[in-house]
Amino acid sequence: MRPHYITPEIEEGLPLFGAARASDPATSHEAAAQAGGLATRHQRQILAALLDGPAGASGIAARCGLLSHQVNKRLGEMGRAGLIETTGRDLVNETGRREREWRRTT
Repeated sequence: MRPHYITPEIEEGLPLFGAARASDPATSHEAAAQAGGLATRHQRQILAALLDGPAGASGIAARCGLLSHQVNKRLGEMGRAGLIETTGRDLVNETGRREREWRRTT
């Protein structure tokens, strides 16, 4: 069952990111397949969180219930895939660190 915050438009626009090299053993490919599902779920949560407007990694994490490092790991992948982009603004998070602001492209 798809979570309520995942619209069909979000679901069909998500690319899968491979994590194992061709030379890796079979166990690495099995682990990558399992992790790929997690990555896709995180991407869906991030896109759904950005429906509420642009935000930095910590803001996205707060909106979707992920940890900031989980969100940060996916932002670059999603940016390269054209799903999200930076707004050009830097934000200061609750710990005083600067972070880029992101928005959906679709």
